Amino acid sequence: MGMSQDGATGMTVKAGIINVTGYAGSELARLLHRHPEVELVSVTGRSAAGKPLSDVFPHLRGLNLTVEPEITKPVDVVFSALPHAASAEAIGPFLKSGVKCVDISADFRLKDQAVYESWYKVTHPFPEYIGEAVYGLTELHRPEIKKARLIANPGCFPTGGVLAMAPAVRDGIIEPWVIVDAKSGISGAGRSADVKYSFSELNDNSSPYGLTGHRHLPEFTQELSAVSSIGRINCTFVPHLVPMTRGILSTCYARLNDGVTQQRVDELFRDFYRDEPFVTVSPSAPATKHTWGSNECHIFPVVNQKTGMLIVISALDNLVKGAAGAGVQNMNVMFGMEETAGLKSVPVYP
Repeated sequence: MGMSQDGATGMTVKAGIINVTGYAGSELARLLHRHPEVELVSVTGRSAAGKPLSDVFPHLRGLNLTVEPEITKPVDVVFSALPHAASAEAIGPFLKSGVKCVDISADFRLKDQAVYESWYKVTHPFPEYIGEAVYGLTELHRPEIKKARLIANPGCFPTGGVLAMAPAVRDGIIEPWVIVDAKSGISGAGRSADVKYSFSELNDNSSPYGLTGHRHLPEFTQELSAVSSIGRINCTFVPHLVPMTRGILSTCYARLNDGVTQQRVDELFRDFYRDEPFVTVSPSAPATKHTWGSNECHIFPVVNQKTGMLIVISALDNLVKGAAGAGVQNMNVMFGMEETAGLKSVPVYP
């Protein structure tokens, strides 16, 4: 452990990032660099090992760090931004040594090992930690996160969809079937050299994917069912790529029970998120630009009385609230720091 006295809580949390060279990893470095109670002491990335971090990402020139093959300094918390399977394998030894971990990958999100292995087509490297991992959607699991040593950071799509529909399923105002239609910026695909993510393929274009089953689907089912007062929630989820860098806009649909009014829905959503620092129930339909670069999620519920449907729009930045920002938010709760520490940036517009 490497905590030293400093900051508002009397400590400086020493942090490391595994795989800083991806988009989520670099965003973690950006956020942690500005955190008043955290010192980022070690970052890894095999392809860039030995290089100054500022050479890999010039926008991070303020961080005087060298990319290393492994975490080399004592740390209190490790963030892993590796792909699934590799991530669990990397953080397993840290858990054994008592270091708190925030896993940005999918390795500990699903509580059923067989479901995870079926969707991700791998054998779980550390199944013994699945049971103690806490799903890191802070707004729904804050009490458990406070006591956790392993956080399974949510997927970017489930963050928007679950936050959009959680009030409705908890209060039982809808039938137990949810449709989520989501549009994502290209950064959600990572720093891939695949031709389908090239400018010529993506510009002036939009396309669906994951039509026969996206890996984030079981997260929707697991988390909405866990908060539901109407039993298991069935989900249909269709993501789309759109030609923008950041952002996810989700349009979620469910059939309302008879007699549910717009006034009741508005009161329900405002009450559910009244004390949440990063969730805003918007007075009008949000756009991804309203959250760009921030840890905010904007939500707008609408009752269509003619069709008897509830429509909920959510917007967030997939790299911040959908990944790195949520990780920092969870770390803040784990270490008893102010939940908004390091995350108070106002969104960038336009």
